[in-house]
Amino acid sequence: MGKRLISQRRGRGTPTHRSASHRFKGKIEYRSYDSIEKEGSLKGKIADIIHDPGRSAPVALVKFENGEKLLVLAPESVQINDDIEFGVSAPIKAGNALPLAQIPEGTPLYNLEKNPGDGGKFVKSSGTYASLITHDVGKAIVELPSGELKAFNPACRATIGVVAGGGRKEKPFLKAGNRFYALNAKGKKNVSVRGVAMNAVDHPHGGGNRQHPGRPTTVSRHAPAGRKVGSIAAKRTGRRR
Repeated sequence: MGKRLISQRRGRGTPTHRSASHRFKGKIEYRSYDSIEKEGSLKGKIADIIHDPGRSAPVALVKFENGEKLLVLAPESVQINDDIEFGVSAPIKAGNALPLAQIPEGTPLYNLEKNPGDGGKFVKSSGTYASLITHDVGKAIVELPSGELKAFNPACRATIGVVAGGGRKEKPFLKAGNRFYALNAKGKKNVSVRGVAMNAVDHPHGGGNRQHPGRPTTVSRHAPAGRKVGSIAAKRTGRRR
């Protein structure tokens, strides 16, 4: 009888594989989209800039004039006591959040919403930004950091600027221990053993008189947990020609 895969053991959530929740400062989401932002803007002030071990970019604690507090991704060039605004009438300034319909073409932005009001899903890693390419009828075309052009609802919000913490990858880890502690802070495991290097009881790709999967590496989305390894529900594999 085979053994549980390491991905299954992690998924159980036992203390060995559990992520330390106290390291994560909180969710990075926009406030609920209400009449204040739809008709004007809400002003706030950056009270603190916090290091969040659970993510690659620093976060800023914003205190709004109505008493609300919110954690946001800190953009480059902001500091404590800087003013920011959320809403349709907010000026085009680093740290301000507006709907895409109100942002000029060519503006760098980050933390884009996938659907209006979902809090922000795209471009949240340190040093990254997207560019608003053009406005069209019922949509806004944005170039993501990957170079992909994607159409968004003009009511989706985004923050002006570039996510702080750029240049993070320029300094090499040098030692395996440094990488171990960096990933451990995010609740991730540092070393992963290849399935083909395991025994047959440990992994579907294990066993044999040489290291090879022994079967196709693409697997159905509906495969049982013990077989769901390799390229899961891949649309295509191999080199693009």
